[in-house]
Amino acid sequence: MLVPRSVPAVVVAGNWKMHVSPDDAREFLDAFSPRRGPGRPQVAVFPPAISLLAAVTSAPSWLAIGTQNIHWEARGAFTGEVSAPLALAAGATHTLVGHSERRHLFGETDSDVARKTAAAVHHGLVPTVCVGETLAERHAGRVSEVILRQLDAALECLAGQETQFLLAYEPVWAIGTGETATPQDATEAHSVLRHRMREQLGDRADQVSILYGGSVKPDNAAELMAADDVDGVLVGGASLDPVSFVRIVDAAPDR
Repeated sequence: MLVPRSVPAVVVAGNWKMHVSPDDAREFLDAFSPRRGPGRPQVAVFPPAISLLAAVTSAPSWLAIGTQNIHWEARGAFTGEVSAPLALAAGATHTLVGHSERRHLFGETDSDVARKTAAAVHHGLVPTVCVGETLAERHAGRVSEVILRQLDAALECLAGQETQFLLAYEPVWAIGTGETATPQDATEAHSVLRHRMREQLGDRADQVSILYGGSVKPDNAAELMAADDVDGVLVGGASLDPVSFVRIVDAAPDR
């Protein structure tokens, strides 16, 4: 499990989306060997549910494995869904919550994301809560309004609790498009999110790692992670190749 620190840890996470079979996961992890040592970033991968167990059994001890989504109920007649207890039983320690593709392709609401966050916390999974605006919302000058609304829904479940969680800022217009927010864009959004967490969580907010996600690649990862208030990255397509993902992990600063 990723270990909380007195300052935000640098975290590099890979979301494999609907790619990577169980055999592919084993091959990936056999080839995945980033630089390790004191101060190096914490690393996590989020395989598809069908490859979760293969990833868990193949991963080195320093690599966290999470699920891409959970249902808010612990059990029941929800065909195709995965509950937090089932993910935990398979060896997951983390979960994504409210990824932009879940919100915009599958209609997840802020209320749904809040319930999933609560379920993760209740059952002992570390949630990575994802927030982000569409291009139309950015052009309308609504970035802060949108990401704070999304964050506030999740913070209702997290305020007053000591559980660890991560936050990921993922501008929807940069997901899988090749478009990337500038380091300044990321810093501005992360600063807004950090300020709100300080209002709601006090000093604890300064221990929460805020990741940037959106067309992160080996050639832009270092610049993004060097930006103020950017504590790491959530990587999509570039995390599917172990060589590419190693380059991104190795580009992370020591902390």
